[in-house]
Amino acid sequence: MGTTLVELGHDVIGVDSNDERVRVLADVLTLAVQLDATDEKALVRAGIKDVDVAVVSIGENIEASLLVVTLLRELGIRDIVAKAVTPLHGRILDKLGVSRIVFPERETAVRLAHSLVIPNVLDYIELSGEYSIVDVPAPPDFFGRTLKDIGLRSRFGLTTIAIKRATRTTDGPVTNIAPGPDDVVREGDVLSLLGSNERLGQLDRMLKTTR
Repeated sequence: MGTTLVELGHDVIGVDSNDERVRVLADVLTLAVQLDATDEKALVRAGIKDVDVAVVSIGENIEASLLVVTLLRELGIRDIVAKAVTPLHGRILDKLGVSRIVFPERETAVRLAHSLVIPNVLDYIELSGEYSIVDVPAPPDFFGRTLKDIGLRSRFGLTTIAIKRATRTTDGPVTNIAPGPDDVVREGDVLSLLGSNERLGQLDRMLKTTR
């Protein structure tokens, strides 16, 4: 995640007690520091008080995770994202005022479940228990047709919120946000679809019968 944030133009301070991990990240992050994250004075010297968002990825050592979050709160950092490994861990983090709690194992399991329901899904964002956003490769049946002609909204109640189109440039794919009904789907496009999980599953089953 730190690497991605740097690529997006943000300054990132990485803190870890493991010297080897710090050496690996030294050439990637804005600043990589070896220290004990439960040491308040060391955190202050590293400049942690000046960050906009703090991410606590300590999972297995729950005591250390809670202590670091407490220190960050006391240092005045309001926006904290923290990893939790158990529901109880998550509830305690919530009571400590963590902005966002991440359950990596649970999220991986949810993604797997959705990939079983919609096998061709490339990415998935759960909006609620019933609604999701998924990225799916456009099937051959869609090539050369407009969104209006394909009728994803009228037939399935799905909204196409973006079309990602691969390019041969070094800038990567081009994303058409909020495409109109007359936009044409081409081979190689990836469609970002918003809708209920039931409707997304119906679309996938329909596409299987046309392949």
